[in-house]
Amino acid sequence: MIDLFIYHLHIVGILYAFTMRWQQEGLKGGFLAVGMCALVFTILWAITGPIARILMPQQVFPGDVFTSDTLSLLLLLIPEVVFFRVFFLRAASAAERDTAATLPPLN
Repeated sequence: MIDLFIYHLHIVGILYAFTMRWQQEGLKGGFLAVGMCALVFTILWAITGPIARILMPQQVFPGDVFTSDTLSLLLLLIPEVVFFRVFFLRAASAAERDTAATLPPLN
């Protein structure tokens, strides 16, 4: 269940990145943002998967609530939040500042 919630967070983040880049740069920029997010997700998950299996070799909790895959997704979420803030959130605020700086003053 935790895995599903994390996947949904990724979908919302990818939709935000696509929409933001699509409005600023067009359709190519939106698809490039989706591709970059997918590439970062797959590479980081390939790195955090073995780390999670080393930290938690067997299923600690009964049931399928918290597994090593859940731990790997939680470990993946940390660098992805940093990546998302740098490439999408700060870029949006910088673009808004630049747009506000070029507007003529209101009289």
